[in-house]
Amino acid sequence: MQVLQVQLAVQADPAEVSRARRWVRDRLRAAGIDQDSAVAETLVLVVSELVTNAVVHTGSPAVLRLLVPADPAAVPPAVRVEVADASRTAPAPRHAGADQDATNGRGLELVELLCERWGWYPEGSGKRVWCEIGDPDGAVGALAARPAASAAPVASPVPAR
Repeated sequence: MQVLQVQLAVQADPAEVSRARRWVRDRLRAAGIDQDSAVAETLVLVVSELVTNAVVHTGSPAVLRLLVPADPAAVPPAVRVEVADASRTAPAPRHAGADQDATNGRGLELVELLCERWGWYPEGSGKRVWCEIGDPDGAVGALAARPAASAAPVASPVPAR
């Protein structure tokens, strides 16, 4: 399978999250993925959460990368999202606890629940967080750039739904 990789530089400003969502919608449309599909809706939500985490928790710019099948007829449309930031701090999902009214802290929990797989690995002076949607076999991820051999990826597989 051939994969198209596109990326967007995101400034260290929470307002950039809405720009990232619009950019992803435009890229999906260009790739022939139905904007009303479950994959597209999930992807926009996951991008929103990962970009928010990157800019809010690091206070520095990030890079959003999207990997989509080059063939618009691919079914299901498997997509990989990667967000690189300047922090080496490991992402840690916080699960909903006693404070059911909390308005933040559940982004990675959503990623964990909505994606087939997700993980992260150190990269340069920061890290890259990734997830895969609509790709039960990991075909898109297999074609993605891998970290250097010395930086083993840390995967967080999601149990089958």
